[in-house]
Amino acid sequence: MRYNSVVNPPRPRSRSAWNLILILPLIGLLFPAFYSRATPALFGFPFFYWYQIAWILLTGALTVIAYFASEQK
Repeated sequence: MRYNSVVNPPRPRSRSAWNLILILPLIGLLFPAFYSRATPALFGFPFFYWYQIAWILLTGALTVIAYFASEQK
């Protein structure tokens, strides 16, 4: 069976400016020399570990924001 582009046109690719916020985690974790230290500790965890865990949570939130902000109606 051949694909009929008249009946099922391809969806346009969305390039929203909201997708640019997804670059923030890359920038925040790109330079380990910035966050590879023990202080300040949080609940007994060195800065190195809780900084990365904070970025995991923040990345999830940024992904949700970018998804809903760029959703097409």
